[in-house]
Amino acid sequence: MNSVDVTNDLQTLLSGKNVQFNLSVPHLVEKVLDRKEGILTSSGAVRATTGTYTGRSPKDKFIVEEKSTKEKIDWGAVNQPISEEAFDRLYTKVVSYLKEREELFVFEGFAGADEKYRLPITVVNEFAWHNLFARQLFIRPDGRSRQAAEEPFTILSAPNFKADPLIDGTKSETFIIVSFEKRTILIGGTEYAGEMKKSIFSIMNYLLPERNILPMHCSANIGEEGGTALFFGLSGTGKTTLSADPNRRLIGDDEHGWSSTGIFNIEGGCYAKCIHLSEEKEPQIYRAIRFGSVLENVVVDDATGEPDYDDAFYTENTRAAYPIDAIDNIALPSIAGHPQTIVFLTADAFGVLPPISKLTKEQAMYHFLSGYTSKLAGTERGITSPEATFSTCFGSPFLPLPAHVYAEMLGKKIDEHGVSVFLVNTGWTGGGYGIGERMSLAYTRAMVRAAIEGDLDNTEMRTDRIFGLHTPIHVPGVPDQVLDPAKTWADEKEYEEKAIRLANEFKKNFKKFSNTGDLEKTGGPLI
Repeated sequence: MNSVDVTNDLQTLLSGKNVQFNLSVPHLVEKVLDRKEGILTSSGAVRATTGTYTGRSPKDKFIVEEKSTKEKIDWGAVNQPISEEAFDRLYTKVVSYLKEREELFVFEGFAGADEKYRLPITVVNEFAWHNLFARQLFIRPDGRSRQAAEEPFTILSAPNFKADPLIDGTKSETFIIVSFEKRTILIGGTEYAGEMKKSIFSIMNYLLPERNILPMHCSANIGEEGGTALFFGLSGTGKTTLSADPNRRLIGDDEHGWSSTGIFNIEGGCYAKCIHLSEEKEPQIYRAIRFGSVLENVVVDDATGEPDYDDAFYTENTRAAYPIDAIDNIALPSIAGHPQTIVFLTADAFGVLPPISKLTKEQAMYHFLSGYTSKLAGTERGITSPEATFSTCFGSPFLPLPAHVYAEMLGKKIDEHGVSVFLVNTGWTGGGYGIGERMSLAYTRAMVRAAIEGDLDNTEMRTDRIFGLHTPIHVPGVPDQVLDPAKTWADEKEYEEKAIRLANEFKKNFKKFSNTGDLEKTGGPLI
């Protein structure tokens, strides 16, 4: 079987009479409503639902095994290989399917706010609301013709096209397939818009290290005096919430690159979880949801158009997508200098990790590789309650390269720029999930503020005898008892048993890593 001619096929597809390029936000909203893909809420945002798939489908994600990538990709359960022949067959089917649609919507933009490192992208959508999502989440051209030194990566998104696993080599009707050589991403069988966003992040996680840039699953903000802070963490751990600080300018809420000159946002928008969203707790996010924004799987009152952010009828993983300039206090362009502070966010379902700890470089690399947190309900199919998990570099589903590549880059940059690193537990206190309670957001904000402002640089610390973490004795605005997790439990013996259990889980998980030297001894638990 001859390889498909992606360039020629794409040109033919995009020259069709059914294709509409770079529609404005009002025009796309009009299309969404005319096509009955969604409804308009009281704030002017579009609300769409995604049917069966209300989160990512990691088991349906593949990378094409090609000559140029075969020896580079960290193949396994995360980066599943698929043959070039299977990709070509499915590509041909998807292109034929899209040609037959009454309308197609195309967005041409970028990933990467720093012009020196940006990647041109073309997003082809079956749904108008998906194209609106892409326009709000990626970086929009500034009105000039798009000129770039490299060929764009193209997303072909066909939610209503379903694969046949027996014929197409997939595991289900759903597929997310990346071909690096053909610079193409195929998405089908799922209406969940986040697959587009995360596919581009995976691409950047492969390309940027080749240019000595560390790609990071983190949010970032900057203070009035120029101090930059990064927030790492999986979905639901607080990246978006904690970085949207009214006293600091937001650089970006989810994906960044760290180059030789500093930080840059990979995206042009935000994709915030909005379950239990309120104006009181998260005013910047709440107010950003207005005309042009996209609400995903949020319950809306039929009579008033009011969203009910507390209702998880469709999923716990309700989402809001909006352009970054919908936040009042942002850094434009989305670029800043080297960070002074890094915060690793973990939602500890065991409830045994301290609410904040200062890490050595070795501990930072260890916890970066470990990426301990809990999968929260709704962020993936089948997750209905928090589950303890380890996600390498706080983003294992999006890392095509071996983990040590990213950890070594992080360690080097911490050394080069004298960065302070903290581990912050936004999970449970006073007991594990079902017994204790979620850490107070007000306390977490106070701890993060103290870390960023340097209040913890010279404060008195205690060393946790199980995890070896250095925890402050006092933090302004936080009761001292909260800082010592053992003291928040009714039974300290039970606490110790659960803490040792978690420490052993860390050790068990870390055995999968190679090329890490003595990092387990110098950065891991003491027991």
